[in-house]
Amino acid sequence: MDTIGTLALVGLADLLQIDILFWLLALPIVVLLIFFLIWQQRHYKRLRSELSMLKTVKRRTIEYDLVLKAMKLAIWHIDIQERTITYDSDYRDALDIPSIPPGADVEMFCDNLLPEDKKRIAASMIDLAEGRTDLVHEQYQAHAPSGGGTTWGETYAVVDRRDANGRPKTIVGTSMRIDKQKEIEMALINARNQAEESDRLKTAFLANISHEVRTPLNAIVGFSEVLATTPSVEERGLLSELIQKNNARLLQLFEDMVNMSKLEAGMESVHKTHFQIAELLQELVKKFSERAAEKHLQLTISKHSENLEAYTDRTRLMQILSHYVDNALKYTTEGSVKIGCNLEVGNMRVWVRDTGKGVASEFCGDKIFERFVKIDEFEQGTGLGLSICRSLATTLGGKVGMESEVGVGSMFWVDVPY
Repeated sequence: MDTIGTLALVGLADLLQIDILFWLLALPIVVLLIFFLIWQQRHYKRLRSELSMLKTVKRRTIEYDLVLKAMKLAIWHIDIQERTITYDSDYRDALDIPSIPPGADVEMFCDNLLPEDKKRIAASMIDLAEGRTDLVHEQYQAHAPSGGGTTWGETYAVVDRRDANGRPKTIVGTSMRIDKQKEIEMALINARNQAEESDRLKTAFLANISHEVRTPLNAIVGFSEVLATTPSVEERGLLSELIQKNNARLLQLFEDMVNMSKLEAGMESVHKTHFQIAELLQELVKKFSERAAEKHLQLTISKHSENLEAYTDRTRLMQILSHYVDNALKYTTEGSVKIGCNLEVGNMRVWVRDTGKGVASEFCGDKIFERFVKIDEFEQGTGLGLSICRSLATTLGGKVGMESEVGVGSMFWVDVPY
């Protein structure tokens, strides 16, 4: 019994020694496995983070290129020693325009520029490459890729890297299309010029209008005072006639200004009716026949104007033609004034032709229909009549125009839809 117990104890001790030995050998392995799992997890997280960053960078690079192309902005580098240029991003790729290949000769940078711009920008880039300047900022014009016209561009360039002696090694720069910017600049310049011209014309108008008002007003006041003390019936009649003429002149002046104000404010509506154009022209001749007779001028109607029916605002058309005839009689000293009408493609053209002194070339075209423009500064008038004609024609859906030759005569016309 003792022997069996002893053997059992010895066996148990051996088992314990084996178990302890197992754990002594297994524990480091378990610890290593735990550390390996922890490292593997951290490595996985790091890889996942780096992959996410790569995706973000790639997405941002795509967005960056998209923004550059949308802005029509190119980024480039010049290697001064190798005399090569490389575009990192080129907006021309998105416009199907041939771009400069990487490592191309630096001379290609200015190849497409206009000669005067090419010389200027080349000199600026040489100054930057040789260290004489720190920044290049130039605007230029280049030939359009399609071969029609030119495009505007703007470039910035600075030194990117220098050697041990401080001499520039590489240049980095940007080029951008600025056609829209130049269009806006030109529009602003034109608007400023028009505003200045309008201001000048308004100043001239105010000076002129004061003279135009003062002249008939002084005549009316002066002749009225003399009229009261003139015993002769013949002289009184002559003074009364002069007062009436100056009164009509003054009323016409204010009527022109009121008409212009109403047209600009849109206070009057258009009332279209059917009417015979011949009746309108006859009425016009009757209105100005006495004045034409005073100047010994023939005021006639063209034979081709019979049996034509118009559909427009009769009153406004009458106003336009009245201004035309009034001017024709004013600037014609001998010969005739003829009124007529003929059909154009989709339009009815009503015209007034005279044998007057004609209009100088600088006033021909749209210029003469501008406000406050006077052909002859020594003639009576405010320079509003023809401008009113153009505004009236616009409300009728038509347009005005003129043809003239100095020393031969002029023809003013208005087209209205037929």
